[in-house]
Amino acid sequence: MPSKLYVGNLAFSVSNDDLHELFSQAGQVQSATVVTDKFSGQSRGFGFVEMTTLDEAANAIHQFNESELQGRNIKVNEAKPRESSFGGQRDRNSGGGAGRGRNRW
Repeated sequence: MPSKLYVGNLAFSVSNDDLHELFSQAGQVQSATVVTDKFSGQSRGFGFVEMTTLDEAANAIHQFNESELQGRNIKVNEAKPRESSFGGQRDRNSGGGAGRGRNRW
């Protein structure tokens, strides 16, 4: 069963291939992706690596968390499920807007 890892504090120059090459030292890498800005294409400073097994993922965390990659100490953790971002279902009447719809004078 593959295990997905979060890799943070990446230098903007780190590529997908750089991540793949590094993490292949800990086991078989299924995918390695640096997250980029959809408009500029520049790295957002983090990425995800998917290892083939949980043991390889645990080994990668142990081996690479706080290690240096291109001059930065990277953070490696088990990836958490994405929380819904702003925008989802919201109650229109929640929060803020004191005095909305009334003239104050």
